[in-house]
Amino acid sequence: MLSCREAVRLISEGMDRPLPVWKRIGLRVHVLICTLCERYRRQLLFIRNAVRRHPDKLEGQDQPAAPSLSPEARERLKQALRQQQKH
Repeated sequence: MLSCREAVRLISEGMDRPLPVWKRIGLRVHVLICTLCERYRRQLLFIRNAVRRHPDKLEGQDQPAAPSLSPEARERLKQALRQQQKH
């Protein structure tokens, strides 16, 4: 029996490429038993289908660009990270 962690990994992996038969069977058995993993699978399918149906609604196409850090702020962050690495 698959663990939930392995099932989640296989659910996600199965969205990108076909799974081998033995992994698909194990995943189906797990999802039949585990309602949380089945819910996760349905949520991923919903998101994937929504994006496919409405690609024009993706962020960045009709919306202004997200604010970014100024070069000065980036440099301050870099310096603070360097200081933390020294300690």
